[in-house]
Amino acid sequence: MVDRLLGKKVIGIKQCKKTIKNGKGIILYIAKDADEKLVNPLVELAREHDVEVKYVNTMKELGRMCGIEVGSAATLVI
Repeated sequence: MVDRLLGKKVIGIKQCKKTIKNGKGIILYIAKDADEKLVNPLVELAREHDVEVKYVNTMKELGRMCGIEVGSAATLVI
């Protein structure tokens, strides 16, 4: 698994959703322990816009990959 996400990225479900709707995004990372009601619509949106979706075990791990001290349910590399 990737140790650290490099390059431009947006963190959080709302920001990821907005960025994908604007036609940007390469890979969407989703935490497996995030609330499915919140992330499933985002995953569907990503697939509609041909954005690759990858899963990370925990929100804490995804936050660490982003270089932040808190967990993250979703992160989009743009």
